[in-house]
Amino acid sequence: MSSAEGAMVGADDKRKKKIKKKNVAMMLQETSEPDDNNELNDAVPHEERNLDANGGQGNGELKDSRKNRKTISDEEAAETAGIILQDESSAEIKEKKIAEKKKKRKERLLKEASQADKRGICYLSRIPPHMDHVKLRQILSQHGEIKRIYLAPEDPAAQIKRKRGGGFQGQEFSEGWVEFTKKTVAKRVAKMLNGEQIGGRKRSQWYYDLWNIKYLSKFKWDDLTEEIAHKNAIREQKLAMELSAATRERDFYLSKVEQSRALAAMEERHKKKQKVGEDPGENSQGPAGQSAPKVIRQFQQKRPVMEPTKEPKSRLSRDLLAGVFGAS
Repeated sequence: MSSAEGAMVGADDKRKKKIKKKNVAMMLQETSEPDDNNELNDAVPHEERNLDANGGQGNGELKDSRKNRKTISDEEAAETAGIILQDESSAEIKEKKIAEKKKKRKERLLKEASQADKRGICYLSRIPPHMDHVKLRQILSQHGEIKRIYLAPEDPAAQIKRKRGGGFQGQEFSEGWVEFTKKTVAKRVAKMLNGEQIGGRKRSQWYYDLWNIKYLSKFKWDDLTEEIAHKNAIREQKLAMELSAATRERDFYLSKVEQSRALAAMEERHKKKQKVGEDPGENSQGPAGQSAPKVIRQFQQKRPVMEPTKEPKSRLSRDLLAGVFGAS
Protein backbone atom coordinates (compact mmCIF):
# COMPACT_ATOMS: atom_id res chain seq x y z
CA MET A 1 0.00 0.00 0.00
CA SER A 2 1.34 3.43 -0.96
CA SER A 3 1.55 6.41 1.36
CA ALA A 4 -1.20 8.25 -0.57
CA GLU A 5 -3.63 5.42 -0.15
CA GLY A 6 -2.77 5.20 3.56
CA ALA A 7 -3.44 8.92 3.99
CA MET A 8 -6.83 8.60 2.26
CA VAL A 9 -7.85 5.69 4.51
CA GLY A 10 -6.85 7.66 7.59
CA ALA A 11 -8.87 10.68 6.41
CA ASP A 12 -11.92 8.49 5.82
CA ASP A 13 -11.64 7.01 9.30
CA LYS A 14 -11.41 10.46 10.88
CA ARG A 15 -14.42 11.66 8.87
CA LYS A 16 -16.48 8.62 9.98
CA LYS A 17 -15.51 9.18 13.60
CA LYS A 18 -16.58 12.84 13.39
CA ILE A 19 -19.95 11.83 11.84
CA LYS A 20 -20.49 9.28 14.60
CA LYS A 21 -19.71 11.83 17.31
CA LYS A 22 -22.17 14.32 15.77
CA ASN A 23 -24.95 11.70 15.57
CA VAL A 24 -24.33 10.59 19.14
CA ALA A 25 -24.55 14.21 20.31
CA MET A 26 -27.83 14.66 18.44
CA MET A 27 -29.18 11.44 19.96
CA LEU A 28 -28.29 12.64 23.45
CA GLN A 29 -30.07 15.95 22.85
CA GLU A 30 -33.17 14.23 21.56
CA THR A 31 -33.21 11.64 24.32
CA SER A 32 -32.92 14.32 27.02
CA GLU A 33 -36.74 14.63 27.22
CA PRO A 34 -39.04 14.74 30.29
CA ASP A 35 -39.25 11.76 32.63
CA ASP A 36 -42.48 10.60 31.03
CA ASN A 37 -40.65 9.51 27.91
CA ASN A 38 -37.79 7.71 29.65
CA GLU A 39 -39.55 4.37 29.48
CA LEU A 40 -40.27 4.93 25.78
CA ASN A 41 -36.60 5.72 25.08
CA ASP A 42 -35.53 2.63 26.98
CA ALA A 43 -37.92 0.59 24.88
CA VAL A 44 -36.11 1.57 21.66
CA PRO A 45 -34.06 -1.39 20.48
CA HIS A 46 -30.30 -1.33 20.60
CA GLU A 47 -30.10 -1.66 16.83
CA GLU A 48 -31.96 1.64 16.30
CA ARG A 49 -29.64 3.49 18.67
CA ASN A 50 -26.53 2.23 16.96
CA LEU A 51 -25.39 4.24 13.94
CA ASP A 52 -23.80 2.76 10.87
CA ALA A 53 -20.51 3.87 9.38
CA ASN A 54 -22.25 6.06 6.77
CA GLY A 55 -23.97 8.27 9.29
CA GLY A 56 -26.73 5.98 10.66
CA GLN A 57 -30.42 6.72 10.57
CA GLY A 58 -31.78 10.16 10.15
CA ASN A 59 -33.56 12.10 12.81
CA GLY A 60 -36.89 11.81 11.03
CA GLU A 61 -36.80 8.04 10.80
CA LEU A 62 -35.85 7.78 14.48
CA LYS A 63 -38.75 10.02 15.50
CA ASP A 64 -41.15 8.01 13.33
CA SER A 65 -40.02 4.75 14.96
CA ARG A 66 -40.53 6.30 18.42
CA LYS A 67 -43.99 7.49 17.49
CA ASN A 68 -44.86 4.01 16.23
CA ARG A 69 -43.60 2.51 19.48
CA LYS A 70 -45.65 4.96 21.49
CA THR A 71 -48.82 4.18 19.53
CA ILE A 72 -48.25 0.46 19.94
CA SER A 73 -47.75 0.82 23.69
CA ASP A 74 -50.92 2.93 23.94
CA GLU A 75 -52.87 0.28 22.07
CA GLU A 76 -51.52 -2.47 24.34
CA ALA A 77 -52.45 -0.45 27.43
CA ALA A 78 -55.95 0.08 26.04
CA GLU A 79 -56.27 -3.63 25.34
CA THR A 80 -55.13 -4.58 28.86
CA ALA A 81 -57.53 -2.05 30.36
CA GLY A 82 -60.33 -3.50 28.25
CA ILE A 83 -59.47 -7.02 29.39
CA ILE A 84 -59.47 -5.91 33.03
CA LEU A 85 -62.83 -4.19 32.61
CA GLN A 86 -64.21 -7.28 30.89
CA ASP A 87 -63.00 -9.52 33.74
CA GLU A 88 -64.57 -7.21 36.31
CA SER A 89 -67.84 -7.16 34.42
CA SER A 90 -67.86 -10.98 34.11
CA ALA A 91 -67.20 -11.32 37.86
CA GLU A 92 -70.07 -8.93 38.60
CA ILE A 93 -72.35 -10.90 36.29
CA LYS A 94 -71.44 -14.16 38.05
CA GLU A 95 -72.11 -12.62 41.45
CA LYS A 96 -75.47 -11.36 40.25
CA LYS A 97 -76.39 -14.81 38.91
CA ILE A 98 -75.42 -16.47 42.20
CA ALA A 99 -77.45 -13.92 44.16
CA GLU A 100 -80.46 -14.51 41.89
CA LYS A 101 -80.18 -18.27 42.33
CA LYS A 102 -80.04 -17.92 46.11
CA LYS A 103 -83.03 -15.61 46.05
CA LYS A 104 -85.06 -18.00 43.88
CA ARG A 105 -84.14 -20.94 46.08
CA LYS A 106 -85.16 -19.05 49.21
CA GLU A 107 -88.48 -18.09 47.64
CA ARG A 108 -89.09 -21.69 46.59
CA LEU A 109 -88.32 -22.98 50.09
CA LEU A 110 -90.62 -20.41 51.66
CA LYS A 111 -93.36 -21.34 49.21
CA GLU A 112 -92.94 -25.04 49.98
CA ALA A 113 -92.95 -24.32 53.72
CA SER A 114 -96.21 -22.38 53.38
CA GLN A 115 -97.74 -25.19 51.32
CA ALA A 116 -96.50 -27.89 53.73
CA ASP A 117 -99.00 -26.73 56.36
CA LYS A 118 -101.86 -27.52 53.96
CA ARG A 119 -100.67 -31.05 53.12
CA GLY A 120 -101.80 -34.26 54.81
CA ILE A 121 -99.95 -37.54 55.30
CA CYS A 122 -101.41 -41.04 55.46
CA TYR A 123 -99.61 -44.06 56.90
CA LEU A 124 -99.77 -47.54 55.33
CA SER A 125 -98.95 -50.24 57.89
CA ARG A 126 -98.80 -52.96 55.21
CA ILE A 127 -97.75 -52.91 51.58
CA PRO A 128 -99.13 -55.83 49.50
CA PRO A 129 -96.58 -58.12 47.83
CA HIS A 130 -95.22 -57.07 44.43
CA MET A 131 -96.48 -53.49 44.90
CA ASP A 132 -94.10 -50.55 44.45
CA HIS A 133 -94.45 -46.77 44.61
CA VAL A 134 -95.45 -46.45 40.94
CA LYS A 135 -98.43 -48.81 41.25
CA LEU A 136 -99.40 -47.34 44.61
CA ARG A 137 -99.44 -43.83 43.14
CA GLN A 138 -101.49 -45.08 40.19
CA ILE A 139 -104.15 -46.53 42.52
CA LEU A 140 -104.33 -43.73 45.12
CA SER A 141 -104.16 -40.87 42.61
CA GLN A 142 -107.75 -41.75 41.65
CA HIS A 143 -108.90 -40.40 45.03
CA GLY A 144 -106.78 -37.24 45.19
CA GLU A 145 -103.60 -35.49 44.13
CA ILE A 146 -100.45 -37.05 45.62
CA LYS A 147 -97.24 -35.14 46.27
CA ARG A 148 -94.69 -37.64 47.64
CA ILE A 149 -94.50 -41.35 48.53
CA TYR A 150 -91.98 -43.17 50.67
CA LEU A 151 -91.92 -46.96 51.08
CA ALA A 152 -89.66 -48.57 53.68
CA PRO A 153 -87.86 -51.69 52.40
CA GLU A 154 -88.38 -54.96 54.21
CA ASP A 155 -85.94 -56.57 56.61
CA PRO A 156 -82.86 -57.88 54.76
CA ALA A 157 -82.95 -61.15 56.72
CA ALA A 158 -86.55 -61.81 55.64
CA GLN A 159 -85.67 -60.94 52.06
CA ILE A 160 -82.75 -63.39 52.02
CA LYS A 161 -84.95 -66.12 53.56
CA ARG A 162 -87.68 -65.56 50.95
CA LYS A 163 -85.24 -65.64 48.05
CA ARG A 164 -83.57 -68.82 49.31
CA GLY A 165 -86.97 -70.44 49.66
CA GLY A 166 -87.70 -69.79 45.98
CA GLY A 167 -90.14 -66.91 46.52
CA PHE A 168 -90.35 -63.52 44.85
CA GLN A 169 -86.84 -62.36 43.89
CA GLY A 170 -87.66 -58.64 43.66
CA GLN A 171 -87.86 -55.87 46.27
CA GLU A 172 -90.74 -55.80 48.72
CA PHE A 173 -91.75 -53.13 51.24
CA SER A 174 -93.01 -53.31 54.80
CA GLU A 175 -94.67 -49.89 55.34
CA GLY A 176 -95.17 -46.58 53.60
CA TRP A 177 -96.19 -42.93 53.83
CA VAL A 178 -98.24 -41.01 51.26
CA GLU A 179 -98.43 -37.21 51.17
CA PHE A 180 -101.55 -35.60 49.72
CA THR A 181 -101.70 -31.97 48.66
CA LYS A 182 -104.66 -31.28 50.99
CA LYS A 183 -105.46 -32.43 54.49
CA THR A 184 -109.16 -32.88 53.75
CA VAL A 185 -108.36 -35.27 50.90
CA ALA A 186 -105.98 -37.29 53.10
CA LYS A 187 -108.60 -37.60 55.86
CA ARG A 188 -111.29 -38.62 53.40
CA VAL A 189 -109.07 -41.23 51.71
CA ALA A 190 -108.01 -42.78 55.05
CA LYS A 191 -111.59 -42.93 56.29
CA MET A 192 -112.94 -44.35 53.05
CA LEU A 193 -110.30 -46.97 52.22
CA ASN A 194 -109.25 -48.33 55.62
CA GLY A 195 -110.27 -52.01 55.88
CA GLU A 196 -111.61 -52.13 52.31
CA GLN A 197 -110.45 -54.29 49.43
CA ILE A 198 -107.90 -52.83 47.09
CA GLY A 199 -110.12 -54.12 44.30
CA GLY A 200 -109.66 -53.37 40.65
CA ARG A 201 -109.95 -56.19 38.18
CA LYS A 202 -110.60 -59.67 39.52
CA ARG A 203 -107.55 -60.94 37.74
CA SER A 204 -105.42 -58.40 39.65
CA GLN A 205 -103.07 -59.87 42.24
CA TRP A 206 -104.19 -57.27 44.84
CA TYR A 207 -107.93 -57.75 44.37
CA TYR A 208 -108.45 -59.51 47.71
CA ASP A 209 -105.85 -57.51 49.67
CA LEU A 210 -107.11 -54.96 52.23
CA TRP A 211 -106.04 -51.39 52.83
CA ASN A 212 -104.42 -50.65 56.21
CA ILE A 213 -104.29 -46.86 56.07
CA LYS A 214 -104.49 -44.15 58.72
CA TYR A 215 -104.34 -40.36 58.65
CA LEU A 216 -101.52 -38.83 60.75
CA SER A 217 -102.66 -35.57 62.26
CA LYS A 218 -100.04 -32.84 62.93
CA PHE A 219 -97.42 -34.92 61.13
CA LYS A 220 -95.15 -33.31 58.53
CA TRP A 221 -92.88 -34.75 55.89
CA ASP A 222 -89.88 -33.17 57.65
CA ASP A 223 -90.64 -35.29 60.71
CA LEU A 224 -90.44 -38.38 58.54
CA THR A 225 -87.10 -37.39 57.00
CA GLU A 226 -85.68 -36.60 60.45
CA GLU A 227 -86.83 -39.97 61.77
CA ILE A 228 -85.28 -41.79 58.81
CA ALA A 229 -82.01 -39.88 59.23
CA HIS A 230 -82.01 -40.70 62.96
CA LYS A 231 -82.55 -44.41 62.25
CA ASN A 232 -79.79 -44.41 59.66
CA ALA A 233 -77.40 -42.74 62.12
CA ILE A 234 -78.24 -45.31 64.81
CA ARG A 235 -77.72 -48.16 62.35
CA GLU A 236 -74.35 -46.78 61.26
CA GLN A 237 -73.33 -46.36 64.89
CA LYS A 238 -74.28 -49.97 65.66
CA LEU A 239 -72.34 -51.18 62.63
CA ALA A 240 -69.29 -49.20 63.74
CA MET A 241 -69.50 -50.69 67.25
CA GLU A 242 -69.86 -54.22 65.87
CA LEU A 243 -66.90 -53.70 63.56
CA SER A 244 -64.75 -52.37 66.39
CA ALA A 245 -65.71 -55.35 68.59
CA ALA A 246 -64.91 -57.77 65.77
CA THR A 247 -61.52 -56.15 65.19
CA ARG A 248 -60.72 -56.38 68.90
CA GLU A 249 -61.62 -60.08 68.96
CA ARG A 250 -59.54 -60.71 65.86
CA ASP A 251 -56.52 -58.91 67.31
CA PHE A 252 -56.86 -60.83 70.58
CA TYR A 253 -57.10 -64.15 68.72
CA LEU A 254 -54.07 -63.34 66.56
CA SER A 255 -52.04 -62.31 69.59
CA LYS A 256 -52.88 -65.60 71.32
CA VAL A 257 -51.93 -67.55 68.19
CA GLU A 258 -48.56 -65.81 68.05
CA GLN A 259 -48.06 -66.45 71.75
CA SER A 260 -48.83 -70.17 71.33
CA ARG A 261 -46.42 -70.38 68.40
CA ALA A 262 -43.69 -68.77 70.47
CA LEU A 263 -44.31 -71.18 73.37
CA ALA A 264 -44.25 -74.18 71.00
CA ALA A 265 -40.94 -73.01 69.55
CA MET A 266 -39.50 -72.61 73.05
CA GLU A 267 -40.57 -76.15 73.98
CA GLU A 268 -39.01 -77.56 70.83
CA ARG A 269 -35.71 -75.81 71.55
CA HIS A 270 -35.82 -77.10 75.13
CA LYS A 271 -36.38 -80.69 73.94
CA LYS A 272 -33.49 -80.44 71.47
CA LYS A 273 -31.17 -79.25 74.25
CA GLN A 274 -32.22 -82.15 76.45
CA LYS A 275 -31.56 -84.65 73.67
CA VAL A 276 -28.13 -83.16 73.01
CA GLY A 277 -27.29 -83.44 76.74
CA GLU A 278 -28.52 -87.04 77.13
CA ASP A 279 -26.74 -88.54 74.07
CA PRO A 280 -23.13 -88.66 75.45
CA GLY A 281 -24.28 -90.06 78.81
CA GLU A 282 -26.06 -93.00 77.17
CA ASN A 283 -22.99 -93.89 75.07
CA SER A 284 -20.70 -93.99 78.10
CA GLN A 285 -23.03 -96.16 80.24
CA GLY A 286 -23.49 -99.06 77.90
CA PRO A 287 -25.33 -100.32 74.89
CA ALA A 288 -28.32 -98.54 73.50
CA GLY A 289 -31.66 -99.34 75.08
CA GLN A 290 -30.33 -99.49 78.67
CA SER A 291 -31.22 -96.33 80.52
CA ALA A 292 -29.26 -95.24 83.55
CA PRO A 293 -30.87 -96.05 86.91
CA LYS A 294 -32.64 -93.19 88.49
CA VAL A 295 -30.82 -91.97 91.58
CA ILE A 296 -33.01 -90.96 94.48
CA ARG A 297 -31.14 -89.00 97.09
CA GLN A 298 -32.33 -89.09 100.65
CA PHE A 299 -31.37 -86.52 103.22
CA GLN A 300 -31.71 -87.16 106.94
CA GLN A 301 -34.05 -84.77 108.56
CA LYS A 302 -32.62 -82.66 111.35
CA ARG A 303 -34.26 -82.53 114.71
CA PRO A 304 -36.49 -79.53 115.18
CA VAL A 305 -35.14 -76.76 117.32
CA MET A 306 -36.95 -76.81 120.65
CA GLU A 307 -37.56 -73.82 122.81
CA PRO A 308 -35.39 -73.71 125.95
CA THR A 309 -37.14 -75.09 129.06
CA LYS A 310 -37.97 -72.63 131.76
CA GLU A 311 -35.77 -73.05 134.89
CA PRO A 312 -37.63 -73.23 138.20
CA LYS A 313 -37.33 -70.24 140.45
CA SER A 314 -34.91 -70.70 143.37
CA ARG A 315 -36.55 -70.60 146.78
CA LEU A 316 -34.89 -69.17 149.88
CA SER A 317 -34.38 -71.50 152.81
CA ARG A 318 -36.24 -70.96 156.06
CA ASP A 319 -32.99 -70.68 158.08
CA LEU A 320 -31.85 -67.80 155.93
CA LEU A 321 -35.15 -66.03 156.31
CA ALA A 322 -35.14 -66.59 160.10
CA GLY A 323 -31.67 -65.10 160.38
CA VAL A 324 -32.73 -62.03 158.38
CA PHE A 325 -35.98 -61.33 160.13
CA GLY A 326 -34.78 -62.49 163.56
CA ALA A 327 -37.28 -65.22 164.07
CA SER A 328 -36.59 -67.78 166.83
